[in-house]
Amino acid sequence: MPYEYITNAAAIYQKSFAIIRREAQLKGLSEREEQIAVRMIHAAGEITLEKNIRFSQSFAETSTKALATGAPILCDTKMVSEGITRSRLPAANDVICTLQDPRVHDLARTLKTTRSAAALELWKNYMDGAVIAIGNAPTALFHLLNMLEDQRCPRPATIIGCPVGFVGASESKEALWTSQPTSCCTVLGRLGGSAITVAAVNAIASCAE
Repeated sequence: MPYEYITNAAAIYQKSFAIIRREAQLKGLSEREEQIAVRMIHAAGEITLEKNIRFSQSFAETSTKALATGAPILCDTKMVSEGITRSRLPAANDVICTLQDPRVHDLARTLKTTRSAAALELWKNYMDGAVIAIGNAPTALFHLLNMLEDQRCPRPATIIGCPVGFVGASESKEALWTSQPTSCCTVLGRLGGSAITVAAVNAIASCAE
């Protein structure tokens, strides 16, 4: 017998989001924050993710305005940059990932860090007012926070910092949430990853349309 299942994409999304809103504890979030959180939970397939999602006070408004006014999106990995739906971006925003730049290998060796962290050194010409999306490497988030300790470093509009893993991920996100050098969104603990980060960016882009 053939399997029976929902084949209408819009219906699948509608039903999925209805389940999330019914089962997740989303009280206290603004309308925009809820839209972003629902997308992040959907990407994770984990209702309890909502317990660890954190938005700074101005995150939803700041990130939406940044994309609407043409801010570039700086990504730590190609997995993040390729997941962003270009057709949703409200101002044909540039999506930039410098990880594969040929200069990164030597930078990593000189700085004695990972390629993911060293690649951020090539962001400085784009960082002012940018939306930053870090979904994979804790070293990249730590390096970004160290860069922003220097007041001469260009200031991004907002940071989505959701690296995943067992070494440094929880600590880097806690550092972001504690320091809040600009408006930010994170998922505390070990959970995170490219899909969750991309979901946040795409949700913000939808709000900015």
